[in-house]
Amino acid sequence: MKVSLITVVFNCEEYIEQCIQSVLEQEYPELEYIVIDGNSSDRTPLIINRYVQHLSYYLSEPDAGMYDALNKGIAIASGELVGILNSDDYLMGPDVISELVKFLSKHKADAVYGNLNYVKRSEPHIIKRKWRSNALKRRDMRFGWMPAHPTLFIRRSFFQIHGAYSLDLGTAADYELILRFFYKHRLRAVFLDKLIVHMRTGGISNRNFKSFLTATTNDYRAMVHNGLPFPAVALVFKKLRKLRQFI
Repeated sequence: MKVSLITVVFNCEEYIEQCIQSVLEQEYPELEYIVIDGNSSDRTPLIINRYVQHLSYYLSEPDAGMYDALNKGIAIASGELVGILNSDDYLMGPDVISELVKFLSKHKADAVYGNLNYVKRSEPHIIKRKWRSNALKRRDMRFGWMPAHPTLFIRRSFFQIHGAYSLDLGTAADYELILRFFYKHRLRAVFLDKLIVHMRTGGISNRNFKSFLTATTNDYRAMVHNGLPFPAVALVFKKLRKLRQFI
């Protein structure tokens, strides 16, 4: 099974090299690695060019933000399975992709996801939070459940049939896509109890109260759009679920 892994990046000279190296270290042979740069103005393009001969596809041009760039990558992808790796994150070991594919194939599923650690931005050996997921029960989505998006790999056919990321929901675009695929269209996903990604803290949805409020509003809109019952209740539970990550 061919796997397409997409990294989108903009001005991430501090972390892009570790991200790329974690992908190139993968032992899985059928891996297509796509890097989409939003016309970075720092040293990011220079760093990417060190590895360009090992990339399956590299594009650098202005875009309308992270999800626009992701949609470009998805349109280019030719793998049966598609995953996303943020430019400041990295995969946890060379067997990650092979284990995900093996598990998905065993269960004949449409998608597979696992666990992640949130790590300190400048010192990734320091774990700040742990996102330990669980097997999907569709009703749990009514109480704010979602898989860790950076660990999620989905069959490309789902993007072809049901669309890619929305460009009018800000940082809630990934949550909206998960609701659309998992809840609305009943995607069959399996949970691999394995640490997949180290994700650096400092996401744009939680930088200040204004960004938090905007993200919360967009989460609510995503819930309503995909027919989630009692979205206000689901929204409260979605926020409360984060508390478990600190335990």
